Amino acid sequence: MNDDIRTYNDNQADGDKEICDRLATLIDSGLEEAESKIWHSHPVWFLNGNPIVGYSKQKGGIRLMFWSGADFGIERLSLRGKKFRDASVLIDSASAIDARELESWLRLSREIQWDYKNLVKRKGELKRLK
Repeated sequence: MNDDIRTYNDNQADGDKEICDRLATLIDSGLEEAESKIWHSHPVWFLNGNPIVGYSKQKGGIRLMFWSGADFGIERLSLRGKKFRDASVLIDSASAIDARELESWLRLSREIQWDYKNLVKRKGELKRLK
């Protein structure tokens, strides 16, 4: 696990820390080729400089977000962004994390990607990469 992400997780309350540690471990193993770092104050994994998945502390738990998740066709990823193609789920306990489900979402995150890396260069216009 990336040291900065470990520090982020360690700074969470006990139940949230457990969720964050489990998510980081599963994401690291499911996206071995990804670069991970703290980006905009929370853990994010990137493929070729493009943000793919991340999580952050929210009022009701830990929000697991996929930048291109709106196109995954997954009902459980129901928290949708209004401006971009992101989708997320709120996780309130480590036991609510289904490793197989997350693994399938990570597979989809490789196959379906919008180009967030060049969003500023394109003046806010998103283009599909895959």
